[in-house]
Amino acid sequence: MPHRSTNPGGASPVRRRALLGTAVLATLIALAGLFAYLTRDDRTSAKSAARPGSSASAPVPVLGSASPSASGGQGALPHPPATRDPIAFGKAAAATLWSYDTRAYSQPELLAALHTWLTGEEKYADTTSVNSQVPSPVLWGRMADNGQFATAVVNEAHFPDSFTKALQADPGAIAQAYIYAVTVSGKQSIAWNGSPAGGAEDRTTTLAVQCRPSRNCALVGVLPAVAP
Repeated sequence: MPHRSTNPGGASPVRRRALLGTAVLATLIALAGLFAYLTRDDRTSAKSAARPGSSASAPVPVLGSASPSASGGQGALPHPPATRDPIAFGKAAAATLWSYDTRAYSQPELLAALHTWLTGEEKYADTTSVNSQVPSPVLWGRMADNGQFATAVVNEAHFPDSFTKALQADPGAIAQAYIYAVTVSGKQSIAWNGSPAGGAEDRTTTLAVQCRPSRNCALVGVLPAVAP
């Protein structure tokens, strides 16, 4: 989605929440990572190897993307996949964050849907970073007037080098929160009324993804900068 200013007026508690989330993510990236991915139980690893979608290089379609129909409704809203593979989840989350359809649902409905992707552990969930990926209500209204929508395709996802090196230095750190950094690259295509072809641009983002051994993965937040 296009970069934009959000949370106008920025109340002090909101700023503190955002700063806390950023600090938590930075700390976790320095500590968590590749170790748990490589030491998952054999059954989980076998399932991941058998699924083309879990490959770091396999393109994936947008999960839960809106259809071209203007009647889309809540059925078009994105739902998190049931997976314990951080790479696969990161791909799905990035594709979802780069996609929207102003013809099918409202801005609050999209926000509510994205919040279901977040981890239920409040001390780690950085809701502010996810909200910042969605156009403001005013901008959404203008986009809706033009029937604007976006789709995305993910081409590649990987653990950043800095992330894997941190885990190599302290392998046991992953056991605290099981949070992974995943850098995802792909392409976002935007179209609107009178311009079905629209335009496209390359996108890259780094996400924090929590994948505890006993649960499906969940989104922690969107990092403020891309980690290569």
